[in-house]
Amino acid sequence: MRIAIANDLSMAVEAMRRVLITVPSYELAWVATNGLEAVAKCAVDTPDLILMDLIMPEMNGVEATKQIMSQSPCAILMVTASVKGNTSKVFAAMGYGALDAVNTPILGLTGQSTGGVSLLAKIATIAKLIGKSDRKRPLNFEPTPSIPHNSSLPPLIAIGASAGGPQALVTLLSCFPPDLKAAVVIVQHMDAQFAPNLALWLNQQSPLGVKMAVPGDRLEVGKVLLAGTNDHLVLGADLALHYTAHPEDYVYRPSVDVLFGSLVKNWSRRGAAVLLTGMGQDGAKGLLSLRSAGWQTIAQDQATSTVYGMPKAAAEIGAAIQILPLKAIASACAIAVGHF
Repeated sequence: MRIAIANDLSMAVEAMRRVLITVPSYELAWVATNGLEAVAKCAVDTPDLILMDLIMPEMNGVEATKQIMSQSPCAILMVTASVKGNTSKVFAAMGYGALDAVNTPILGLTGQSTGGVSLLAKIATIAKLIGKSDRKRPLNFEPTPSIPHNSSLPPLIAIGASAGGPQALVTLLSCFPPDLKAAVVIVQHMDAQFAPNLALWLNQQSPLGVKMAVPGDRLEVGKVLLAGTNDHLVLGADLALHYTAHPEDYVYRPSVDVLFGSLVKNWSRRGAAVLLTGMGQDGAKGLLSLRSAGWQTIAQDQATSTVYGMPKAAAEIGAAIQILPLKAIASACAIAVGHF
């Protein structure tokens, strides 16, 4: 796996280099000292993954991520001195397609790097996602008989997103009417440490109330619940939301497929399901299961997707009844759940 580093601090670069050489299959592709140089080098030599700093001279990591993902896309992991201190910039970078963020490892007085375990864990997850590691067996969705339609339950809109998802979610939620007659549940691929701030950020920009889902929450009209842990969000037979660690070896955490599969089994009213921008294939099989159960299924189109991976996978297997530009999805969902 070829990995590049974009960071203007030589000690940070050396700390990451020392972490990378502990894994024989990782190769350092190149080093850039600012975002502008990273964009130029990536155009000539696109690596499998870039470890991108947020704060750099000439061009910061957010703008560099935006340009790289539009010109020569590849996996990008934000690596910064303080993830919590730069949350807004992390969200902005993820909106342009960055996959995750982690604190920069520190080179100690003895020459050893601290913080390398977290960095390697993030890289290993991304390696599985982009096919540069042994893949675990994907979720196997067997045909599930649809349960009888139950009109006493509220209409439901279920949404899955990954790379590029934060900004796509802002756009989608802001297009919903404030009196939307449906409940909304969202799985966004994102480390649990970012979930509280993401929920707050979405709540500030949405006409609907957005909060993190906690065990026992129920789906209610006008409320948006967001997956908030590294475990999978599921709807139980008791019609309440819960978190589960299973499947433990699934690369996508939390998984859209796992949520969608639980809705097929337990939510006895047909709704609308949406798969937004994202890298990989999570959500495609679950969307197909929902379509088979009578749901209105929608995938974001290529032109408006930051990363056309998940919605493309759904389109290729016939999981999506509609393939729409981002700004058209809200009205399609509202129509599907009988708002108009």
